[in-house]
Amino acid sequence: MAVCVSGSHTIFMNRSNLKTVAVLSREKKMGVQYDLKQGQSRNFHELPSGLSMEVIVQKGAEINKNVEYPPLVFVHGSYHAAWCWAEHWLPFFSSSGYDCYAVSLLGQGESDAPADSVAGTLQTHARDVADFICRNIRSPPVLVGHSFGGLIIQYYISNLGNDNLKDLFPKLKGAGLVCSVPPSGNSGIVWRYILTKPITAFKVTRSLAAKAFQTSLPLCKETFFSATMEDHVVKRYQELMKVSSRMPMFDLRKLNASLPVPSVPNCPFEVLVLGAKDDFIVDAEGLRETAKFYGVSPVCVEAVAHDMMLDVAWERGAEVILLWLNGLEK
Repeated sequence: MAVCVSGSHTIFMNRSNLKTVAVLSREKKMGVQYDLKQGQSRNFHELPSGLSMEVIVQKGAEINKNVEYPPLVFVHGSYHAAWCWAEHWLPFFSSSGYDCYAVSLLGQGESDAPADSVAGTLQTHARDVADFICRNIRSPPVLVGHSFGGLIIQYYISNLGNDNLKDLFPKLKGAGLVCSVPPSGNSGIVWRYILTKPITAFKVTRSLAAKAFQTSLPLCKETFFSATMEDHVVKRYQELMKVSSRMPMFDLRKLNASLPVPSVPNCPFEVLVLGAKDDFIVDAEGLRETAKFYGVSPVCVEAVAHDMMLDVAWERGAEVILLWLNGLEK
């Protein structure tokens, strides 16, 4: 069952008979609300567990009826939710003809939270994304993931090569990994910073592990954004990030023990590995590791920070992805 929020009501849509029933609005989970832009809707996808995932949807404009534009499904990283894609990239790609779906993983954004201390594992998050695609997307989509969302997509891809699991994971048209955590996880990045950039290592640990980005505006800017971003914009995103993760996405110790992600020989679709020159979190070696894993050349965008989809020059990364999408066989 899918659920759509419209105004002050929530609409539950049963796909088997397309009936709709208006009920009282869902209780808001984020203390700071993100107001959707024109053309966007907030839906709730019910998982087999009975928990619901927030999905922000923006349908593509009619550009060329003779061209089939693959749907785009966006997966966020830690301390973010579906809203981070809705700000700039959903309007951008939908205006280019692509139906866009940004999910909030369990325990994040307006999604329900499981009865556990963490939101899930690589396996459960990937399966939740797969379930949404299986029950809502009619043609193979392109998955786009940021940071730890990129690692989730890598795990999704690895399951496509597993004969015992591939039926649970719908086929993809392509995958875009944006400032993604590499297949081996972030431990290599942390050790490189400790050995070569100890001050940066301290700042990253303080900002993310100790959540100091939530209270320090300068540290939040340094961690996620370019120095040229105006403070009032950083403050707005900081307030949203504070309330986006009601529980950790992973148990990091168990996560690191499960890595690296299994390799997929002869990946049947194209993978774009996209990095940011001014990324404070994922270093150049991490970007190269991910690209080498998929046998592609990395693309590094100049003058953009880790939160490429929200940064001042957000359109630079979006335009690289659009050019790559246009090159996919349609």
